[in-house]
Amino acid sequence: MSSLKNILYFQAGLGVLANMFLLFFYTFIILVHRSKSVDLISCQLPFIHIVLILSGGDIWLTDVFESLNIENDFKCKATFYINRVMRSLSICITCLLSMFQAATISPSTSLLAKFKHKPKRYMIYAFFYMWFLNLSFSSILMFNFGAFTNASETNQMKVTKYCSLLPMNYITSAMILTVTTSRDVFLVGAMLTTSTYMVIILFRHHRQCKHLHSLSHLRMSPEKRATKTILLLVVVFVITYWVDFIISSTAVLLWMYHPVILTVQKFVMNVYPTITPLVQISSDNRIISVLTNLWSKCHQIFK
Repeated sequence: MSSLKNILYFQAGLGVLANMFLLFFYTFIILVHRSKSVDLISCQLPFIHIVLILSGGDIWLTDVFESLNIENDFKCKATFYINRVMRSLSICITCLLSMFQAATISPSTSLLAKFKHKPKRYMIYAFFYMWFLNLSFSSILMFNFGAFTNASETNQMKVTKYCSLLPMNYITSAMILTVTTSRDVFLVGAMLTTSTYMVIILFRHHRQCKHLHSLSHLRMSPEKRATKTILLLVVVFVITYWVDFIISSTAVLLWMYHPVILTVQKFVMNVYPTITPLVQISSDNRIISVLTNLWSKCHQIFK
């Protein structure tokens, strides 16, 4: 059990550091240099993932609340609310990123082509509605969590060191499950649809390149590289989402969380926010160029 905890802390530390680097880089690009439209999306993901990792379980926010002598019930509700909002925003922003890239690489004759000309305008509206809806809906869900007292006397399910899931009546739980599942299925479905669309476009482009036998076409364009990166992120997200969904659903149906299963679930939940910045860093030529220049300067200094 202690080894699993150490792995979880290492994963959290790696994820936070990678996302902080990515957040600083995209913020610098947006404020100082001429940024791309996709940078507005890419800048939000690392911020969301930093808060998501730090608010998940007993990692950081819990310790902060404990040092401030805040009562456990408020601590649990606040931590759960922040984590739930960031988790919902993660799936929304990932879906938006996938849809934006599909519109970017779509041919001029397609229906998505009209979204190419006003991407920033649509993105600002999308960001506003995503934050507003997720902040509003998650405020209802946080009342289902509270401070853990004694599981032998009350029908609570312990999910962290101090927090537990409180029992709900059938109608409330059915409504919450229906709304959240419908939202997630819609967003995951949209991701898979746009991903399939992008795969078809990449396949057609590859077939044209083979037909033309042109070296200039065979070189991977920035759009093609970005598309493959987003496809990889979508695949990782969908896999980790369904694994987490299966574990959560099974735990709620059995109304029991084994400590090892809970730790494994936290690890699965942090896989996507940890892998995402590493994939983005390794696939963005601007970041690779900056890191290469820094490495060469450090090598000259210490040579």
